[in-house]
Amino acid sequence: MTEFDRRRLLAGLLATGAGVLAGPAAFAQDAAERRNLLDTMTFAVPPFQLGVAAGDPAADGFVIWTRLAPEPLQPHGGMVMAPVAVQWEVAHDAAFRTVAASGTAIAHPELAHSVHVELAGLQPDRPYWYRFRCGGERSLAGRAQTLPLAGAPKDRLRFVAAGCQHYEEGHYTAWRRIAEEPIDFVYHYGDYIYEGRDTGAATRLMNGRPFTPLRRHVGQEIYSLDDYRRRYALYKSDPDLQAAHAAAPWFVSFDDHEIDNNWADGLDQDGTAPEVFAFRRAAALQAWYEHMPVRRASMPAGGSVQMFRRASFGDLLDAHFLDTRQYRSALGNGGRNGPMNDDFLSPRRTMLGERQEQWLFAGLSQGTARWQLIAQQVMLMQLAVQPEGGGETTYSADQWSGYLHGRERLLGHIADRGLTNVVTVSGDAHRHFAGDVLRHGGEGPPLAAEFLATSVTSGSDGVGLDDAYHRSVAGNDCLKAIIDRRGYVLCDVGRDVFRGELKVLDQVMRPDGQLSTFATLVAERGRPGLQPA
Repeated sequence: MTEFDRRRLLAGLLATGAGVLAGPAAFAQDAAERRNLLDTMTFAVPPFQLGVAAGDPAADGFVIWTRLAPEPLQPHGGMVMAPVAVQWEVAHDAAFRTVAASGTAIAHPELAHSVHVELAGLQPDRPYWYRFRCGGERSLAGRAQTLPLAGAPKDRLRFVAAGCQHYEEGHYTAWRRIAEEPIDFVYHYGDYIYEGRDTGAATRLMNGRPFTPLRRHVGQEIYSLDDYRRRYALYKSDPDLQAAHAAAPWFVSFDDHEIDNNWADGLDQDGTAPEVFAFRRAAALQAWYEHMPVRRASMPAGGSVQMFRRASFGDLLDAHFLDTRQYRSALGNGGRNGPMNDDFLSPRRTMLGERQEQWLFAGLSQGTARWQLIAQQVMLMQLAVQPEGGGETTYSADQWSGYLHGRERLLGHIADRGLTNVVTVSGDAHRHFAGDVLRHGGEGPPLAAEFLATSVTSGSDGVGLDDAYHRSVAGNDCLKAIIDRRGYVLCDVGRDVFRGELKVLDQVMRPDGQLSTFATLVAERGRPGLQPA
C-alpha cells in the first residue's frame, strides 16, 4: 500500500462495528454515547480480510462475529485507533430478501476492532444468514442455525469435532471439507493457533521422516497481546478456515497452544513465576476472545474466561462443553509421561476444579435428553503405552490418565446414576482414537464411548498405521480404532444410535487431499461403548 493510500485509509476509517460484548440494544446505546466514534469512512482495502463467523447458538439466537482488519499482519490490523461503527443484518434467506434483524454496533480498538453481536428473539431450529457492512464495504455472508427448544422432539443432529491446526504443517483442506458437510454445528476442541516461533525453511525430522514447513509463522514465540493478535490474524487469513466458519455455527474451546504448551491453571511448562505467566495468560485469553464467536459471558475478566457451558438440542442431546486447562492442577510427574505413580493417583489433584466438576455432575444427573455429550479437550480413555521390545508401561501426564482421581470421580458419577447414554468427544493427540471408557485398570463394562478427533494439520501428513506408537497401544482392549492421519470426526446422532465417522485425508502437504472414512463406529443408547457400524 502506498503512503497516500494509507493516509486515505486512516482518514476515512468508518466501519460499521458491532459492539463487542452485548446484544443489539446495548450496542445501539453504546454507539449513542461514544463521542469519538467514527461513523463514516472509506477503505482503500476491504476490512473483512479475516472473514465472518457465528457461534454459541441457542434456541432464540447466536453470536455473529467479524474483525475489521484491512491489513491483518500490520500494527492494529491496518486500522485507525478509534471506535468504528459497523452495520450488521441477519436474514431468513441467503439472498437477504427478508431481513430478520439489523443494527449498528461498535468495533472497539481496545478489542482489536472485533465485533460480537448477540442475537436474540429469533425462531428456533432454523437457519439464518448474516453479513456486515462498513465504510462502503460488505462482508461475505455466513450461515448460522438456532437450536431447537429444550425438550422439543428432535430426531437427528450432525456435527463435526476438529482442532489442532498448526499453520506450518499443512493445508487446511479438512476445513474446506467440513464447510461442504451438511452439519448443524462445529465443535472446535482447541489449539486454534500455535504459539511457537517461525521454525524457518530448513528440513527437519517429524515422525521420523524429513519435513519442510509448508507455511511460516511470523516472528518469534508469542507473548504480548499484539503477538497473539497477529498470530490469530495469520491463521484466520486462510480461506478454507474462513469457509468452515461461514458454513455453520461453532462452539469453540481452547486447549494449551492458545497460550503455551501444557500450561495448567496459573503455571506454564517452563517454570515461569506464576505472577509473570499471568500477564501472558491474560493477553492470550483476550486475543482468544477477540477472535472467537463467543458470548459476552466469555469476555475475559481478571485474566480468566468463563468457557465451560451447556447447550440442549431439543430432546435429543445435551452437550456439556468443558474447560480442562484453567482449573486443573499442575501436571504430575513433572509433566513427563510415566508409570502410574503417586502424582497421577493423588486425590489432591484435579482436572476440572470443584466448581466445574459439580456443574458437570449436576448437568449429567438432571439431563433428560436421549444422549449426554461431554465435549472436552483431552483423552478420557486410559491408554497404557507399552514400548516395543518391553520396558516400563507409561501413561500420559497431560490427559485424564494423569488425573486419575478426578477421572474416577467422573466415571463413578456416571455409574452411580446409571447413565447409559454418555459419549465424549475430545482431541489434542494428533491421531484418531475411538474406544470404550472403562474404570481404572479396565475392570468392569464400558461406562461411555469416546471419539477423539485427529488434528487438522498438526503432525503433517502422518504415518498412517505403521508406527511404533500404534503398536505400543495395541494391547489396550478398550481401543477400537486408531490412525495417524489428518482429518476430523463426523458425528451423526439419532434417537437410538450415535454414529461417528473417522474422516481422514491422504495428505495435507499438498492441496486438495483425498478425503475418506477410515472407520465408522456406533454407540447404542442403553449400551455404553462402541461397536462397528
